[in-house]
Amino acid sequence: MTMTPPLAPPSEGVGSATAAIAARAEGRRRLHGISPRTAFLIRRIGRLFVSLAVVVVASFFLVHLVPGDPVRAALGPSATPELVAATRAQLGLDQPLFTQFVNYVTGLLTGDLGTSVRLHRPVGDVLAQRFPTTLLLAVLAFVIAVVGAIPAGIGAAVLARSGRRRGLSLALSGVLGVIIAVPSFLLAVGLIALFAVQLGWLPAAGWGAPRDAILPVITLALGPMAYLVRIVQVEMLAVLDTTYMTTARAKRLPRRLIYLRHALPNTITASLTVGGLILAGLTAATVLVETVFAIPGLGTVMVSSVGAKDYPMVQGVVIVFALIVLGVNLVVDVVLATIDPRSSITEG
Repeated sequence: MTMTPPLAPPSEGVGSATAAIAARAEGRRRLHGISPRTAFLIRRIGRLFVSLAVVVVASFFLVHLVPGDPVRAALGPSATPELVAATRAQLGLDQPLFTQFVNYVTGLLTGDLGTSVRLHRPVGDVLAQRFPTTLLLAVLAFVIAVVGAIPAGIGAAVLARSGRRRGLSLALSGVLGVIIAVPSFLLAVGLIALFAVQLGWLPAAGWGAPRDAILPVITLALGPMAYLVRIVQVEMLAVLDTTYMTTARAKRLPRRLIYLRHALPNTITASLTVGGLILAGLTAATVLVETVFAIPGLGTVMVSSVGAKDYPMVQGVVIVFALIVLGVNLVVDVVLATIDPRSSITEG
């Protein structure tokens, strides 16, 4: 009779497989003389450039699929055919599409984003002038969302721990769900109607005084704040039910020490990931908010350029937004790898 050797427990097999993968990855990196953290950073930067290349190619050809003549749209219907032809030749739009693409990529490699068909100015100069406004809006909204969401999420988790106050928890979930579901432009219109038209406390549009930023920033911050509150609440509830938190409460440690020193750091990973995505998304969300509040940022120049078929300007704004999103994701990945080095070692 042949004896069948006992099978290893599933958890042990999974752990061994993970350890073997990590060992092979570590061996390959040591063979090439590269540390795991350096290899991780090289991979992430490589992915950033690949993603950016895809964005450049897609934005160029998709923008050129939009029907209409950008030169005719910029010069107006009264422009003579000779002027239209001369302007098209000056901007290089009379060349074959592939030649235009090669020239555009060559210009990008030298820092030249082209010339705006509508404004007759270098795209880089216009973006440099408008970008600080958009960045200020996004950063202010992000700070308000994070500062408001973390204590609110912790408080909601503490109040709802162990199934207590189910009515309050359900009401909070309903309110947060409604805020998340409302589109930003609709929220902007509602805030204008209430605080600018009905109450007259704040201006409905414009940019210049500090009070002009209040309604746009609140519009941008409310949705991400509600989403982040839910993330923090869920993560904190999971942490509060762990064994070490039960032990900390059994030792009658001060609540401030339990929640801030022991519980909060263990909710940072998920919150940091979502927070990075929120910051990247807020920059793109400014397109609609800037248009509603007539703010001179990248959003308004993007909308006006799409209507005028200003190819170089639209492509420039898309590339800037893509760089922001990809850059923020890179920073988040690096920070998460620093907090948890296993994420950079086990990845193949």
